[in-house]
Amino acid sequence: MSAVQAEEPAARRLLLKISGEALMGKNQFGISAIVVDRLAAEVQRARSGSIELGVVIGGGNIFRGLAAAENGLDRVAADQMGMLATVMNALAMQTALERLGEQTRVLSAIPMDTICEPYIKRRAMRHLEKGRIVIFAAGTGNPFFTTDTAAVLRAVETGCTLILKGTNVDGVYDSDPHRNPGARRYDTLSQTEALARNLRVMDSAALAVARDNGLPIRVFNLSGEGAVAAAVRGTGVGTTVTPD
Repeated sequence: MSAVQAEEPAARRLLLKISGEALMGKNQFGISAIVVDRLAAEVQRARSGSIELGVVIGGGNIFRGLAAAENGLDRVAADQMGMLATVMNALAMQTALERLGEQTRVLSAIPMDTICEPYIKRRAMRHLEKGRIVIFAAGTGNPFFTTDTAAVLRAVETGCTLILKGTNVDGVYDSDPHRNPGARRYDTLSQTEALARNLRVMDSAALAVARDNGLPIRVFNLSGEGAVAAAVRGTGVGTTVTPD
């Protein structure tokens, strides 16, 4: 089904979730400055007008806590290391956005006052109201929770009406489209159905919180030019995962 063109943004205050792996580009590890600059330009384009935007970036390009725990590292320490990796990615994105003239704030769930602000809901709301891009870092500040869950929690706490999840595929499929050429993409999908079918839109905790708070999720391919702006405005290809 072709996408319907829309004149107005799909939401005024929204949250963009980007995986840490998206920052690697063609590298096997770390941060590609070229990719970060491109994504920053995409974010700038997307928020033209009256959009208030929060951003959550994963840390898998630097450190994956679950993988490290499976290799014998203490799970709590491993997850804390993963949270620190998200702070590094947040600072990289902040730098790229500010080079473009955008006002940004990094708010961390783990206090580290010399490099960013602590996450406080009222402070985050005030920054958004002033038109600053707020990058939420360090996950929830707790082990055993992913940055998907952190993204949903921050979106709910700050009154976002939509989560945009940028991935390397153009939506949610009934099987892996990289392995199955016949995989079918959903235009819309309920969060309960996504949980029941284990479609891995987000982890189960994140989906449950989104469902219980009536928060829709739009999954789209992050790599195309103008993809973030199109997702903000409800155009382009993707899957909307709706509350029940």
